[in-house]
Amino acid sequence: MKTDNLILNEFLDDAFNLKSHLMEFLSIKKCDLDDFLRDARTKLANSHPGDSLGNISDFYTDIVGDRHLADLAAWHITSKDYISDTLKLQQKFSRDLVLDFGGGIGTHALANAMSKKVKHVFFVDINQTNRKFVEFRAKKLGVEKKLTFCKTIKDTHISKFDTVICLDVLEHLADPSSQIDVFHEIMDYNSISLLNWYFYKGEKNEYPFHIDDIQIVESFFNTLQSKFIEVFHPILITTRAYRKIKQLY
Repeated sequence: MKTDNLILNEFLDDAFNLKSHLMEFLSIKKCDLDDFLRDARTKLANSHPGDSLGNISDFYTDIVGDRHLADLAAWHITSKDYISDTLKLQQKFSRDLVLDFGGGIGTHALANAMSKKVKHVFFVDINQTNRKFVEFRAKKLGVEKKLTFCKTIKDTHISKFDTVICLDVLEHLADPSSQIDVFHEIMDYNSISLLNWYFYKGEKNEYPFHIDDIQIVESFFNTLQSKFIEVFHPILITTRAYRKIKQLY
């Protein structure tokens, strides 16, 4: 297994060879890759059907196509310094059995699979294209034996996880409070969850797929604060670390 510094350096160099993986997986020529990535967020936002969307999950399973890959890839390529901080935080806490919920293009799952402190990573994402792409990347990077790919948490057949990673996902869910309840059930008191959120649609509705309903957001924070306590870390990023509150009876 690689050292933490080597993992970070490899990500900062080329985001774990992301551009090469995209070109091969999607059969895109190098000269066409920039066009694929250009304005990725706008293209994804424009594909959102707005209020006519009945089920939020349908957007990510049936509508986005490879536009979600483009959006995530563009973000990871242009924001490597920020994302490297989330990887540092992950390196601090990740161990043994890891759940990566809504893992996207796999940056954090792949980094965890490279870590000697991690036994196995369960990558969960409802988007089949994302799952196939990360499985493809895992084989290219030689860590496929430490990864299992699932559509739902139930598909993992694991009752308890030592580490739960959920980054840039909660704001996409219709009921993020319920997801916090699920995380609580699958964690022990020694487990750690790493979470962040962005309950904001943007100044110009550039994030129409985010939740910003005041009641939903308030319910989320009430649930989070009733079941988890924050664990301090010195890494200055938006991602927080949590463990379950021990009930006193």
